[in-house]
Amino acid sequence: MSVTEETIHLEQNYVVQTYARPPFVLARGEGMTLYDTAGRAYKDWVAGIAVNALGYGDAGIAQAIQDALNSGIIHLSNLYHSAPHARLAKHLVEKSFADRVFFCNSGTEANEGAIKFARRTAYNQGAAHKVQLVTFSDAFHGRTLGSLSLTPKEKYQKPFHPLLPHVLVGEYNSVASAERLITEDTCAVILEPIQGEGGIHPATPEFLQAVRALCDQHGAVLIFDEVQCGMGRTGTLWAHEAAGVTPDIMTIAKPLAAGLPIGAILTTQHIADQLHVGDHGTTFGGGLLVTSVAQHVLERVSQPEFLAHVREVGAYLQERLAELNSPLVKEVRGRGLMVGLELTEPVDRFVKAGYQYGLLLVNAGTHVIRLVPPLIAEKHDVDDLVDKLAQMLASA
Repeated sequence: MSVTEETIHLEQNYVVQTYARPPFVLARGEGMTLYDTAGRAYKDWVAGIAVNALGYGDAGIAQAIQDALNSGIIHLSNLYHSAPHARLAKHLVEKSFADRVFFCNSGTEANEGAIKFARRTAYNQGAAHKVQLVTFSDAFHGRTLGSLSLTPKEKYQKPFHPLLPHVLVGEYNSVASAERLITEDTCAVILEPIQGEGGIHPATPEFLQAVRALCDQHGAVLIFDEVQCGMGRTGTLWAHEAAGVTPDIMTIAKPLAAGLPIGAILTTQHIADQLHVGDHGTTFGGGLLVTSVAQHVLERVSQPEFLAHVREVGAYLQERLAELNSPLVKEVRGRGLMVGLELTEPVDRFVKAGYQYGLLLVNAGTHVIRLVPPLIAEKHDVDDLVDKLAQMLASA
């Protein structure tokens, strides 16, 4: 039995079957390319779902991991101080709207914490009636029960009812819808400045500005979920920068530690002041190893020349995709290296066909190919992608 066969056999017999994986086993990577156990190469336009911002085999990441391991400490717990934890918090604050940071382990965990922070704020202000949470159509905020309650997709929610109560769903990018739902009873509003799983839908500046004003008017906490669209993905360090609007809380995760598990809740001082010792916690959040690597990633991704590269290659990607001459192409949209190619039919078969062309692709909803490659992608990588997509669409 080959390594490929053995691995797939073990996965199918011992792992809970919540994923439909392709019939190969990835074994190593370099730059934008992954290789399977049979030696086949795949240009990666998924990046671990917008996680591997610096690609594969990056020397700086390897050195950051080694430097952290040299301490002999992998885990301390939050009972004790560690320098990487504190330094990363400082640098995140310096590079954002925030005054304080809480570290956790994932995006969904960050969103769960954000809900608690908002609820605690209302509670402290004596507003027991302010329990409603407003989310929007096509949102994705995670799969734990609280964040799942804010992800209005029946396929994800229905088997797990009852979910968190007092959740209202508005229409994304509709100011009128936001005006109807955000009231004195609203505890918090959560949205993605650019929706990922829902189909790569950017929020308009007017929508973000209107939601910010409504939250201010009604004393609601505004939460931006930048788990997927943050950390340089759109060509600015944070996706909301383009609208000139800041939230009260921002959640981040995916690319922050280049594949090591981390999430973070960035918050204003006002929100942070509502939390006291014992109000929230995590065993692994803010660990020495992970925050050491995250500090390295943040320093590199936040460099102006790095962000300029993302904008340049991202613009080129949209230009080349717009040249695809196929009746199956409905729309190209996105920002930076977070781009959606919407087709007139479900994209599953194109994702599967991509493997034969040496491409790793992923969907966003049913009709959108989501392109979220490592942020080190170059224009020649774009040319390779578009040439192969053209062949796939022509043979459909």
